Amino acid sequence: MTSRFGAAITCLLLTPSLVDTSNHVKRLEARYRVARTLQVTFFERYSENGHVVRTEAGVAYFRRPGKMRWDYESPEKNLFLVDGKTAWFYVPGDHTVTRVPAKQSTDWRTPLALLAGEMKLSRICARVDFATAEKPDKDGDVVLSCTLKGSENTADPRSKNDGAHARRDSLILEVTPDSSELVRIVVREAGGVDIEFKFKDWQFDPAIPDSLFRFEVPPGVAIVNGELPPESKSLN
Repeated sequence: MTSRFGAAITCLLLTPSLVDTSNHVKRLEARYRVARTLQVTFFERYSENGHVVRTEAGVAYFRRPGKMRWDYESPEKNLFLVDGKTAWFYVPGDHTVTRVPAKQSTDWRTPLALLAGEMKLSRICARVDFATAEKPDKDGDVVLSCTLKGSENTADPRSKNDGAHARRDSLILEVTPDSSELVRIVVREAGGVDIEFKFKDWQFDPAIPDSLFRFEVPPGVAIVNGELPPESKSLN
């Protein structure tokens, strides 16, 4: 009798948290699902084992179905573009562009790819919880933790912890409580790599020509067929 009563109390205590998490996820999905085209200013930070390796900033564009454009403006200009079939990574300073079939270049696990497709976190997240240990950038923001599908049994090979406590691939999503706008994503990989994106000035259905999602090879630029650089594959 006592154990059944205790189990019932536990369920009552847990249920509001689960409902609240589900509500935040639904609001986030609905917020971005209504727009065919998105534009946002981003700041990106790439870290390895707690050490910042690189920071970059620029403007990103998304268009359904399956198109993305990342214009990196600092510290140097480069471009990552997916036109729906092909992914292009162009570094003007190198006078080369890498061309890869889109399905081989994009990381399907991240919401960044979902913004150009069906905005449904259940496609990539095995579960979504409140990230209670994560401090938000802005007080009052909602911070969610997404355990990526396929990463539940993926442990850091350098970790001395057992499988139950080793680090998994996960996402941290920070959203505003009122408008459910996405303000920050942190991609945390099992190997100690953290990729943080901060977003501001979201625009929904801005007037952007289709030509922005097509890559025209500049004169004198060499085309390389093959894999993208490792960091570009991880980020996109």
